[in-house]
Amino acid sequence: MRKALVIIWKDVLSEARARDLLTSFLLYALLAMLIFYFALNPEIVDDAAAGVLWVAFTFAGMLGLSRSFFLERERGGIDGLMLCPVEREVVFLGKVGSGFLFMFVAELILMPVFSIFMNLPLFIPRLVLVAFLATIGFVSLGTLFAAMAANTRAQELMLPLLFLPTAVPLIIAAVESSALVLAGAPWGEITSWLQMILAFDAIFFVLAIFAFPYVLET
Repeated sequence: MRKALVIIWKDVLSEARARDLLTSFLLYALLAMLIFYFALNPEIVDDAAAGVLWVAFTFAGMLGLSRSFFLERERGGIDGLMLCPVEREVVFLGKVGSGFLFMFVAELILMPVFSIFMNLPLFIPRLVLVAFLATIGFVSLGTLFAAMAANTRAQELMLPLLFLPTAVPLIIAAVESSALVLAGAPWGEITSWLQMILAFDAIFFVLAIFAFPYVLET
């Protein structure tokens, strides 16, 4: 874990100097929210709020993950990591950790903005919990496919083609649980969707950590 934390710290320092990933994520997600807010009929905005939130998070997250690995390839960062005397699984943990950190921080920044648009309370703890759990699976799967897409010529096209069909159960569960949270539903109605998110996180985190070394070597 200490080696993985070093990789996370390296990514944090790189982002602090360049501000590429967090800025692009925030701008893209904010723009998506604005477009949906003004495009939707005011009568159905409340019903579509959870969908708007996760569409913004999903596409902004894919942009951030794709951009992250593109910059690593462009600057020779991946080659440097592969030359380090660490297991490939450690590299995966480091990249997942930094990707989760950037995405979750951006989500925490955007949630109050979303709440203002939708006339909701500024801080909704259960929505933060849903975002936290869903982001783990999102970044685990996205990191694997971003590393895979980075080896192709059309990586901007390949990542959505690989990621979205696989992540559909996670996105549906995140939207449904978020909708129940925003509607003020009791915990009993939300638990089944949270269990689906946790199952997705566990399954695809394990699969990704085993597959990542083979993807990185190609």
